[in-house]
Amino acid sequence: MRHDPGIGIVGGGIGGLTAALALLRKGHDVTVFEQAAQLQEVGAGLQISPNGCRVLFDLGLEAEIRAICFEPEGKEIRLWNTGDTWKLFDLGVESQARYGVPYITVHRNDLHQVLVKAVEAASPGTIRLDHRFTGVAQRDGQVTLSFHDKPNATFDVVIGADGVHSKMRELLFGAGPAKFTGIVAWRGVIPAERLPERLTRPIGTNWIGPGGHVIHYPIRRGELINFTSVIERQDWKTESWTSAGTNQEYHDDYPGWHADVHAYIAAIPQPFKWALIARPPMQNWVNGKVALLGDACHPSLPFLAQGAVMALEDACILARAFEEFDTIDEALESYQRMRIPRTTRAVEGANANAERFHNPTLADPEGAQRYVDAQWAPDQVVERYSWLFEYDPTRVPLEAA
Repeated sequence: MRHDPGIGIVGGGIGGLTAALALLRKGHDVTVFEQAAQLQEVGAGLQISPNGCRVLFDLGLEAEIRAICFEPEGKEIRLWNTGDTWKLFDLGVESQARYGVPYITVHRNDLHQVLVKAVEAASPGTIRLDHRFTGVAQRDGQVTLSFHDKPNATFDVVIGADGVHSKMRELLFGAGPAKFTGIVAWRGVIPAERLPERLTRPIGTNWIGPGGHVIHYPIRRGELINFTSVIERQDWKTESWTSAGTNQEYHDDYPGWHADVHAYIAAIPQPFKWALIARPPMQNWVNGKVALLGDACHPSLPFLAQGAVMALEDACILARAFEEFDTIDEALESYQRMRIPRTTRAVEGANANAERFHNPTLADPEGAQRYVDAQWAPDQVVERYSWLFEYDPTRVPLEAA
């Protein structure tokens, strides 16, 4: 940059904090505004594939991440009612050997706290809590942010990283279309000690079945099991991660599913449910000196395990653009030029997996075998995932406007 811009970030989640840290590491002046009075993320697991790990490790967080994560040995597919099992792909040592970095699973709050500490260590006071963003105005090349019961703040450039319900997106780009998918998701975190040893194997498992699927994997060094699932139903349309359900309701959503699935459900201390809302990918993320990042501009259904990873990539590319280009406009244009095609492909890939995981053919064991052989053949798996895992956002050449 020809001059060092003042950068404001709205949203102190994983995407916003990663962007803040990446920009701070490159010497920029950054302020993060978070509406919560305390920094805490909801308790759930995340899968961070090698493309995301490259970002975290490049920020100098490898030791901290390895201390909190779990490195699964592989992924497998299981059939909803019989428990028949197929290997999806190896991870662990093979991921490290093939990609140079691991494929990890983490507790969302653990990763969030690592980022909070790193940002505060890099620049104490960067994170401003209890700032509920209410408005944005642009004048004379500057951006002024308004907050409820807090003073305004003015910057040279602002990043809207305020999540799936982004106020910044609504104000600058409109709310956009949102459609209930007819799918309800459940989640829970289980202490591993509550489960028999055979249900705490060091792998990620994806159960597939007609009208629903289930995913579980260890997190926090294997001390916890993250358990999430979805089911097709029309009677719950609340898009909130903190709506509590009951274990009995959870059981009732999966009649006929394998006993192992119900053993996990029974062990969840408190299950939560939320409706899955689909939003089409945005084709413009920049308005003047404001750009969106993460779920604010490319919210995804959770069927490709790339939602958080795409936000990590966004943050890395954004910071690199601010280092490489002379002006804010050039940097923001390069950022969205680099990110929109890739994140759109990820969103579309997640949508395709929704149909793949829930195919009616899976109701019959013979039909399921043929279907899995076709959909999870080695060449299909490579095509579906290699373009994600091989990508290195810390080194890929940036495109100019």
